[in-house]
Amino acid sequence: MPHIQELAPHVADLIAAGEVVERPASVVKELCENAVDAGAHTVTVEIQNGGMSLIRITDDGCGIAPEECETAFLRHATSKIRTEYDLEAIGTLGFRGEALAAVAAVARVELFTRRQEDALGTSLTLEGGTVVMREETGCPLGTTLLVRDLFFNTPARLKFMKKDAAEGAACFSAVQKQALSHPEVSFKFIRDGKQELLTPGDGQLRSALYAVLGRELALGFVPAEGSGEDISVSGFVSLPTCCRGNRGYQFFFVNGRYVKSQSMTAALEQAYANQRMVGKFPGCVLHLTVKLNAVDVNVHPTKQEVKFGAERAVFSAVYYAVLSALGGDRTRPQAAEEALHPHVDEGRQTSLPMRDFTAPGSGKAAAGTVVDRKANDVPPVTDKGTMGRVTAAQDKGTVPLSSSLSFGGAGAPRPTGSRQEKENTPLVSEQDKRTVPLSSSAADFLPVKKNITEEKQGTLAERATPTVARGAPAPRPSQAFQTLEEEPEQPWRIVGELFRTYVVVEQGDKALLIDKHAAHERMNFDRMRSAGYTPMSQLLLTPVVFTPTPEEHSLLLDYATELDKAGFEVEDFGGGALVVRRVPDYLEAGQAPAALTEIAGRLSLTGETGETERMDEIWHTMACKAAIKGGWKNAAEELEAVTRAVMSGEVKYCPHGRPVCVELPRAQLEKQFKRRV
Repeated sequence: MPHIQELAPHVADLIAAGEVVERPASVVKELCENAVDAGAHTVTVEIQNGGMSLIRITDDGCGIAPEECETAFLRHATSKIRTEYDLEAIGTLGFRGEALAAVAAVARVELFTRRQEDALGTSLTLEGGTVVMREETGCPLGTTLLVRDLFFNTPARLKFMKKDAAEGAACFSAVQKQALSHPEVSFKFIRDGKQELLTPGDGQLRSALYAVLGRELALGFVPAEGSGEDISVSGFVSLPTCCRGNRGYQFFFVNGRYVKSQSMTAALEQAYANQRMVGKFPGCVLHLTVKLNAVDVNVHPTKQEVKFGAERAVFSAVYYAVLSALGGDRTRPQAAEEALHPHVDEGRQTSLPMRDFTAPGSGKAAAGTVVDRKANDVPPVTDKGTMGRVTAAQDKGTVPLSSSLSFGGAGAPRPTGSRQEKENTPLVSEQDKRTVPLSSSAADFLPVKKNITEEKQGTLAERATPTVARGAPAPRPSQAFQTLEEEPEQPWRIVGELFRTYVVVEQGDKALLIDKHAAHERMNFDRMRSAGYTPMSQLLLTPVVFTPTPEEHSLLLDYATELDKAGFEVEDFGGGALVVRRVPDYLEAGQAPAALTEIAGRLSLTGETGETERMDEIWHTMACKAAIKGGWKNAAEELEAVTRAVMSGEVKYCPHGRPVCVELPRAQLEKQFKRRV
């Protein structure tokens, strides 16, 4: 049995470093907090290779006394608290005295510091927590810390580090949070010699918001104020129209400290109930000010989790502050100028080309089909080289399902000739007793399942006959493979469309409801995943620039090759922004930021997977973007193509696992009407 013994101080420091210093971003966070506590007005953060080779943090704070420089790197040495009672009301960001000791234990550290009253500063060099050099030196007012070769003496931690781009993005995110928590401090962030952030430090939260999130995103935020029961809330919240696909833009601060709080998150999202789209999350920069003894920050080593003495009061304060901000907003989204296309005739509805229904490998699309939608349901239409120019169609140009999908006479001709003839001709003939036939313009949408009993029976029989080796006795006729006949498919017909979302199909003694969006999404997904698929893309005349979160920025650049295969061309624009120069042909330029943000969210969940898995996540998003949407008014050929794919069994579930078709038996329906017991 091993004996119990006290660990060496160096080993104990390494364990403590594992709690406080998890990655370079942890070092940046801790040292920036120390700079703010020192009263700094400007803080400069510089990193190289994601912070693994160098982190330099410079501030103009009060500095450290020469005789206290070595003491600052001892465990539990701090200037923030003195007695146990100070822990009950912590007013500084740091208080445990572990950060410098933890950093010095796993890196090579250099310290340069000078106070206002000192003529010379102090230089201190440590390696693995041990002081190797100390001397007087000339240096500016304040403190500069250089952290080199992080985790050089703990190789077990190195293997858990991510790519330099990912670690650098995490450092950038840490600086952004510090800048939003203390707008009175000017923060500068430099990565590999390139400046990516500079806040003015004028004490105005809106100024910091503009610098951190960018002008375009910041314009979608409105101020929020509220107070009650010794609690005050101030900051900004996003408009319902500016919600994002994840919670990456939710920043909560308690007494100037960035925190993660389930109560505050729930209060924020509850205030947006019935005002935001499903699957979208609001953004915010909210500062909560409470009494120091009403919150416990000594809960977690990272100090990002806190406990409130009155959770319900905090929830109410945040909820009503956000609700008041949303209720006081009287702005309306401005209509995009491109939506009112100049060459659309008066009295006609805006009509966009139908989404691609091309079968895998066919390379063909439907001709002469249109999708009629209300102008306010359509993304801005531009002439930037999109596939299929915008056409104008009168309301009667879309085939009404109630009339055109009814059975015609025995001699009903198949739609041919002009577009007007196609629209006024029934698409269904009683000559085909099996399924609703495809019109000539939609025949190339999907591969049609052939009836084995009608074609190539002899060929199938020959293929199925067992091969006889030379010299072997021929099989008896009873052993020969007999021609198989596939069980004929039960006839079906399209009855109509419900809520412009569900196609109603009658087949025998049952009715079926088909979700046209989910079904078409699956068709697109299977087509995109097929070998040899190459998306059509368009080069934008005016590239789109947007600012994602640092994590999203890193992911989108890391997987630029996969995005290129999906039809995107994305480049770094500087300052944390990306520029999109090329998008798939079925995507509007204004939809690119939302699509790429959603793709980044999916890629963040894949982990260290292969290219196939990453492409599947991208195709999930793009299949949804390219699919027809619920509420759209579609041509009969489009609905027919989707229905045929579902009824043939080729499409059963959408890529997200939702069913595309539900069945309603006739017996169940008649029970509802009391026609049978």
